[in-house]
Amino acid sequence: MFVTVTTYNDEVLLSKLYGPQGTFYFTSHSPGEHIICLESNSTRLVSFGGSKLRIHLDIRVGEHDLDAAIAQAKDKVNEVSFKLEHLLEQIEQIVKEQNYQRDREENFRMTSEDTNSNVLSWAFAQTLIFISFGIFQMKSLKDFFIAKKLV
Repeated sequence: MFVTVTTYNDEVLLSKLYGPQGTFYFTSHSPGEHIICLESNSTRLVSFGGSKLRIHLDIRVGEHDLDAAIAQAKDKVNEVSFKLEHLLEQIEQIVKEQNYQRDREENFRMTSEDTNSNVLSWAFAQTLIFISFGIFQMKSLKDFFIAKKLV
């Protein structure tokens, strides 16, 4: 059997010779009417030869799997694709968590540095206060001893 499939504008999509049994598929990327021509290559007439010519057409419109192996391969691709998307989401979450931890660390470091500078300035202030009180006490005691005429 010789099979020819053409589009409405005479573009040949399939042209192939098949044996006594065969299956054919074709994919058209253009919408509209398609012409399927089936020609028998038998030289005997059906009524005289005793054999029967049987044709079964199963026409599917739209996207269909051609084979179970293709469907299984698509399922595996979909599974891998799903796992890949899941991993990408996990990576994105890890990156967000790292950025959050960096921000927290930066805030903590700034707080620690501010606290450290405050402690240092308070230590200097205390030292100055103690030195000034010490000088004041020495001057007061000197004046007291001079007033009592002990020196």
